[in-house]
Amino acid sequence: MFGGHDTITANICWTLFLLGHHPEIQEKLYEEVHGILQHKSTPTLVSELSNMKYLECVIKETLRLYPSVPVVSRKIEQEITLGEYKIPASTNITLHIYALHHLPETFPNPNKFDPERFFPENSQNRHPYAYLPFSAGPRNCIGQKFVMYEEKTMLSSLINRYKVTAVDTREDIKFSIGLVLKPLKGIILKLERRE
Repeated sequence: MFGGHDTITANICWTLFLLGHHPEIQEKLYEEVHGILQHKSTPTLVSELSNMKYLECVIKETLRLYPSVPVVSRKIEQEITLGEYKIPASTNITLHIYALHHLPETFPNPNKFDPERFFPENSQNRHPYAYLPFSAGPRNCIGQKFVMYEEKTMLSSLINRYKVTAVDTREDIKFSIGLVLKPLKGIILKLERRE
């Protein structure tokens, strides 16, 4: 229940917030969604969702900037060596996904909202563990494909009907890092019906 509720809601809010600050990206997204849906208001086929490639990049970039689960902990099962350090078995480690996603050597200009980072040609040489919004390995999120479909359904339906404008600036928004990365006082958005 936790994985399918709080995390998805948080990411949809962060995505709308970022789109509300970037009308040029929002317009490009609208063109993709409207081109796929034609006269429908919402997607009804998995093939429609699968064809929303730019929307997928928007969602991935949002998860990079505001990972729904910003920190994960794991217990080391057997001794490992990282560089010159030996980490003994049974050690608990914490991986700060938010910090990982903001490393400038992996993501130049790391605070910029740039969905094109996730175009295939721009991400092909990226280390597979440089981007971990769903964790990795045997304890990764088993619902990540479902999450993508659910978020694409919600976001495409909204963007197809409304223009979104963010009221608060990114600097105004303070967030809490708990189990889920959430804005402390919510996000205020303005929705304007599309013609």
